[in-house]
Amino acid sequence: MSGLVKRITIITGHYGSGKTELAVNLAVKAKEKSKAVATVAGYGKTALIDLDVANPYFRSRERQAALENLGISVYSNTFGFDISADLPAIAASVRAPLEDRNTFAVIDAGGNDSGARVLNQFRKYFGDESAMLFVINANRPETSTFEGAAGHLVSVMEETGLEVGGIVNNTHMLGETGPKDVIKGYELCRSISESFGIPLVWNCCSEGLRGTPDMEAAKSEYGLDLLPLTIYMRASWMDNSRNDKTDVQKEGQRCLSRKV
Repeated sequence: MSGLVKRITIITGHYGSGKTELAVNLAVKAKEKSKAVATVAGYGKTALIDLDVANPYFRSRERQAALENLGISVYSNTFGFDISADLPAIAASVRAPLEDRNTFAVIDAGGNDSGARVLNQFRKYFGDESAMLFVINANRPETSTFEGAAGHLVSVMEETGLEVGGIVNNTHMLGETGPKDVIKGYELCRSISESFGIPLVWNCCSEGLRGTPDMEAAKSEYGLDLLPLTIYMRASWMDNSRNDKTDVQKEGQRCLSRKV
């Protein structure tokens, strides 16, 4: 399924879908030449482009220093996230990785149809070497039903004029996520995939779930193509009011601190 990941891979989806987590993971996996994104491993450079100018939370540019320490270039707004995190000002330099045929570029797009609208100014770069993936979290109220998720998918395509090339099941409940959540999302995403004729690319789970007996049983029973994600973005205050960072969050920070 990784063949649906192209040189320019656009990640979109509703707020809370985990699209930013997926975007960061794809950039890191590409830099580390993971089998999950084997089709893009041959590119010499990796870039993460943060075009999510509407959502004030969980933006990939918040991990800019750590990502650049791994050799991943991060592009976002004109002034840098520290002084204009909430200003919809896209830097002209965003075009550089899109024009460079030697760069694998992951675009973290806005979280709904209006958020994805910013993609329109870069339409000339989106051709045969680009693909848009649509992320669904079946535990979000807006995308918990076929009608809700399908309606959002259609609105993103209508707003951007781009076809969705693949669907990603990233159904989660933060630190409470279990195999049942992944299966729930798989069933919803499969129905949308079959209805629209769009391939279901991955079923995401946290690294902590991979290899557990229950997850392995679900993988075998449903034939799930799993993509384990390291948790880089979630803040500690999201985890049941704990004051310290969770183990998965600590591991994510350790991963971003590594030298490639």
